[in-house]
Amino acid sequence: MWRYRSVLPSVELVTLGEGWTPMLPSRRYENVFLKEEGANPTGTFKARGLALAISMARHYGIKKVAVPSAGNAGGAVAAYAAAAGIEAHIFMPKDVPLANQVECIAYGAHMTLVDGLISDCARIVGERKEKEGWFDLSTLKEPFRVEGKKTMGYELVEQLGWEYPDAVFYPTGGGVGLIGMWKAFQELEDLGWVKGTRPKMIAVQAAGCAPVARAYDNGEAVSQMWQGAATFASGLRVPKPYGDYIILHAVRESQGTVVALTDEQIFASLKDWASQEGILMSPEGAASTAAYDHLIGTGFLKPSDRVVLFNTGSGNKYTDVLAQALGLTQAG
Repeated sequence: MWRYRSVLPSVELVTLGEGWTPMLPSRRYENVFLKEEGANPTGTFKARGLALAISMARHYGIKKVAVPSAGNAGGAVAAYAAAAGIEAHIFMPKDVPLANQVECIAYGAHMTLVDGLISDCARIVGERKEKEGWFDLSTLKEPFRVEGKKTMGYELVEQLGWEYPDAVFYPTGGGVGLIGMWKAFQELEDLGWVKGTRPKMIAVQAAGCAPVARAYDNGEAVSQMWQGAATFASGLRVPKPYGDYIILHAVRESQGTVVALTDEQIFASLKDWASQEGILMSPEGAASTAAYDHLIGTGFLKPSDRVVLFNTGSGNKYTDVLAQALGLTQAG
C-alpha cells in the first residue's frame, strides 16, 4: 500500500508487506470483481490501518497500545506491535474465531477475552487506559487507521484503469474501510486521477446486528445501539459503530444503500463462491456477495453494472466457525 506514500503521513514504516491485494474478476459474472483482502498480512484488511497506526505510534514514542476488537483487528495490532517493539493489549469477545486468539498469543500480546461484545471491550479499554498508560487504538479514536484503509480506494481505482466502478460493496461492522474509501475518492478527484462518477456505496450488515441498516431505513442520521447482537460473521457484530453518521452520509451521498442479510444467506453465498469460483471467503466477505445477488434480484443494480465486492478476510481464519456451520468435527 506504500505505493501511495505521497498521500499518506510521512513516517518510518512498520511494514509486513500489506496492500496491493488482487482484484479478481468473477468467473461467472462479467462485470463483477472481488477485491481479495485476505491476501494481506494476518489475512485481513485490518493490516492496512494497523500498519500505519502502529508506524505512527512508534514515531510518537508510544510504548503501550490497547484495542477493543471483534477479532481481526486484534490479530493485526498484535502482529504490528510485535514488529515495532510496542506492548499490545487486546480485548475481544470470548467467542471470536480461534485463529484470532492464536494470533494474539503467538505474537506476544496481552489478550483478554470478554464475556460480551466489542462495545463491552471498548468500555474496558476506556476505563483502564489512563491508569495503565495505554494509547487507545479504537476505531476512529485516532486518525491513522482510516488513512491506511483509504488505500483500498486508491487501489481499486488504479486496478480498474483509474475509472470508478458503478458500485462498491463493503461489509460494514465499524465501517472504517468504507469511510476511508470515501475519503480516498475525494482525494482522487482533487488530484484529477480518476474518471467517471463516484460509485454507489453499498454497506452490508448481518440481520442479527444491523444498526446502520435500521438507521438507513428509518431515515436517521445516526444509529441506535443494537440489542442482542448475534451473527457468525463476527466482524459485523458491532452493535453501534462509532462512525455511523459518516457511513450513513457516504451511502446517501452516493445514492447507495444498506443491506442486511441473514446468516443463512451469507453462508449459502460463501459455499457458492468457494465451490464455483475457488475463493474461500470470510463470512463478512460472503455478506458482500450475498448482497450483490440480493440487489440484482431487487433491480437496484443491473448485471451490466461494473461492481467491486470486498472480501475483507480469508476464510482460513474462520476454520472453526466454518467447520461448525458445515457440521464437521475433528476425528479424535
